[in-house]
Amino acid sequence: MSGLRRPLGLGAVLAIVLAALNLRPAVVAISPLLGEIRLDEGLSATAAGVLTTLPVLCFGLLAPVAPVLARRWGLERALFVSLVVLCVGFALRLVPETWGLFAGTVVAGCAIGLGNVLLPALIKRDFADRIGLMTGLYSMALSGGAALAAGLTLPVAAAAGLDWRGALATWGVLAVLGVLVWVPRALRPDPAGSTAFGAGAGAARSAVWRSPLAWAVTVVMGMQSLSFYAVNAWLPEIMVAQGWTPEAGGWLLALCNLAGILGSFVTPVLAGRMRRQRGIGVVLVVLVGTGLLGLALAPGAAALWVVLVGLGQGGGISLALTLMALRARDAAHTSELSGMAQSAGYLLAATGPLGLGLAHDATGAWTLPLLLLVAAAAVQGAAVWFAGRDAHVH
Repeated sequence: MSGLRRPLGLGAVLAIVLAALNLRPAVVAISPLLGEIRLDEGLSATAAGVLTTLPVLCFGLLAPVAPVLARRWGLERALFVSLVVLCVGFALRLVPETWGLFAGTVVAGCAIGLGNVLLPALIKRDFADRIGLMTGLYSMALSGGAALAAGLTLPVAAAAGLDWRGALATWGVLAVLGVLVWVPRALRPDPAGSTAFGAGAGAARSAVWRSPLAWAVTVVMGMQSLSFYAVNAWLPEIMVAQGWTPEAGGWLLALCNLAGILGSFVTPVLAGRMRRQRGIGVVLVVLVGTGLLGLALAPGAAALWVVLVGLGQGGGISLALTLMALRARDAAHTSELSGMAQSAGYLLAATGPLGLGLAHDATGAWTLPLLLLVAAAAVQGAAVWFAGRDAHVH
């Protein structure tokens, strides 16, 4: 059985949402604390860019590993293991040495890289007749986790008297909760992920890597992820440089991600009803580009600009995930297209946070970095125009 007719019910939906909530805080929580971390550890903007780039790089490197683990252990068990590894990453960040911060970030990034692939595959397997709704809920949870981390990290740290290491580790509580919820699901019999990653995978893999359409979807995924992680890495620092307090910078980042919740839910519902997704894709790119230009040229209206950026970025990740399902003919092609788009796409996206740090170190200002993100949005627009046509990878 597929869709909501499977005997999974509300518990399965809530478990997926909880797992998705865990896929962003480990990365986004760094951003409001980045100024304090740089001061405490003596990091340059470039070194801080490396720190914020590491998890995105891990996303790309671990994406091809996820299907292997799913076939061997089953989707539920592989996802459970990824949540356990995420807890280890949070624990490593408590080590009072610089290497602990970087090692914990790498471990957490590897865990999230697995979850990025496993959760959409689980949705495709169990909710095939509600793919738009479930993709929307999944994307909302991603944006919601990012918003919580952006807005609450500093206030929670201040209220509890925590240093930045303790503040980062507090999000491990959410990961532990995820582990507890997924224990019974990991113990159930599972078809070793065969429904999502089984027969036909070899032929599908060959098809997607040779398909211009698949590459267009990959560029859409890569450019929107580049923009998202660059903004989430540096927005509070950009705001502080423009005269805002660190707390205000964190709240602006939270506002950006809260706006992303709306964009991430509405977009897949609309896109799933369209034969062509070009129009909605271009609208999302224009929102992001306008917001970034506004931050560069008129930072006094930052609240407006971050809402536009958030709407466009939240809708962008939802659209990218939806395109992976809509542009594929069957589950095998969907899984392979998702693996390709997330692997190559996140490797492309990893250049974003580091690139902005390098550009800032080179110019001493944030205007050029923001304009580079506008250029990335333009590339995303060109790719979505091609990927949004009514066609399939074959």
